[in-house]
Amino acid sequence: MPRYYEDKPEGGPCSGVKEDLGVCLLQSDCVLQEGKSPRQCLKEGHCRALQNSFFECKRSMLDTRARFRGRKGY
Repeated sequence: MPRYYEDKPEGGPCSGVKEDLGVCLLQSDCVLQEGKSPRQCLKEGHCRALQNSFFECKRSMLDTRARFRGRKGY
């Protein structure tokens, strides 16, 4: 579940997605019950939607058309 903080200080263009991805991984059953690392759970496919959002946000930073369309993500 994505979270949005209005009073949170800016940490960069993709910081919100990055933080939500970290929280999702740390609260997943893979980490809590199986005791695996978040990196292993990410490779297994947990939190795939947030991982794709983070990738698209990072990729849009390199896209020169983003000047006109704005960055993807939140």
